[in-house]
Amino acid sequence: MSTPNPAPGWANPHSDRPHPASAPGSRPAPGPAAPQAGVNHSYPYAAHSSTPGSAAGATTGIPGPQPYGASGPTPQPATFGQGSGWQTPPPAPARTAKRPRTWLAVTAAAVLAAGLASGGTAALLQNGSGPGTLTQADAPVTVPVSADGSPDWEAVAAQVRPSVVAITFSSSAGSGAGSGVIIDSAGLILTNNHVVADAQSLTVTLSDGRLYEARIVGTDPTTDLAVIELTDPPSDLEAATLGTSDDLAVGESVMAVGNPLGLDSTVTTGIISALDRPVSASGGQAQDTVVTNAIQIDAAVNPGNSGGPLFDESGRVIGITSSIATLSQSSGSIGLGFAIPVDLATNVADQLIENGSAEHAYLGVSLTDDTATADGVTRAGAAVAQVGEGTPAAEAGLREGDVIVQIDDHATGGAESLTGWVRTYNSGDTVTLTVIRGGESVEVEVTLASREAAS
Repeated sequence: MSTPNPAPGWANPHSDRPHPASAPGSRPAPGPAAPQAGVNHSYPYAAHSSTPGSAAGATTGIPGPQPYGASGPTPQPATFGQGSGWQTPPPAPARTAKRPRTWLAVTAAAVLAAGLASGGTAALLQNGSGPGTLTQADAPVTVPVSADGSPDWEAVAAQVRPSVVAITFSSSAGSGAGSGVIIDSAGLILTNNHVVADAQSLTVTLSDGRLYEARIVGTDPTTDLAVIELTDPPSDLEAATLGTSDDLAVGESVMAVGNPLGLDSTVTTGIISALDRPVSASGGQAQDTVVTNAIQIDAAVNPGNSGGPLFDESGRVIGITSSIATLSQSSGSIGLGFAIPVDLATNVADQLIENGSAEHAYLGVSLTDDTATADGVTRAGAAVAQVGEGTPAAEAGLREGDVIVQIDDHATGGAESLTGWVRTYNSGDTVTLTVIRGGESVEVEVTLASREAAS
């Protein structure tokens, strides 16, 4: 719920804010619906912060996501959505009825490290086509550069825009819109789960204006990713080239393309402001909690951008835009946008295409943010508040009170950071946790499992 003076919060950029559905044969009344607080998705404005219960973990003590507001604590990253905390960008006037959505908002609670979606690591990079796998390019796409060596965004835009689509959906509650990227010439499209999750019908608009009906192939609320496909695709679809997020650098130039506020094929540019930024967002239900170590960008991202691709200067997809931080319920981009890394998105998309769902890696602890000291050095980390019986964490010997400061080579500055990193592994992977226990630093090997296998 929004407040008279909501604090800033991460939001998921949605397209036009949802409006009530109009009666059959009638035209919906113009104008945006009342703002909703919370994190925003890049499609119908929606986001909602929530504090996970015992199953998700104890609260971190960090201020939770707040709806767009004029004041409040520094917002935390979250996917576009509704609710308190980070919220979806404010709605734009819509010409069609929009359905109400729940804004995803950044939460102050640490989610259970178990139940994390399996993600893409460097080892998951596919250099060639194969059954059930998408192809990621490990070589630059040939795109001209400007005379001074800077990115030729005009050339990049001309090359990639045909692979970006606008998605509109309808349900008994109304309709809304978001973005997506074509990932193969047979009509498969990658987008955000929050864009299509409740849709009863989906319409995809290509960059040249052609309209096609689509159906859902699979959704994964845990990572906020979904794959849809055109039911009768044309033969001339242009699929995007999927890159890798493994070798990105802060300061690298990027381009976001999408359908902000219903303005399809909109191009914005900027740089990567930070990498591995822990972003936590959730919808109205605990199972919708989304935690990602995201790519932070300053390229303008607004409601309707959700599910759209983030490109590098060579025209390769390096992420899927999913959330923004805002200062008020009515504000749009303030230069703090977030994208799901493409390695994670590709891994999940492969599973959705093959099975209709994605497997979630499971650690089995609830966490809080804390600090611990070993060898005279104090570090921030994820403190273990509870270890689930029979879980991978229990079998590895993790204990309540342990403070996890690193997973493999990745520092974990808090509960959300650890959760985001676990999400980049698959069930069955063995990871090394650096744990501070009783003033000493110890290493603990844990073999992650799926929820089903661990239960």
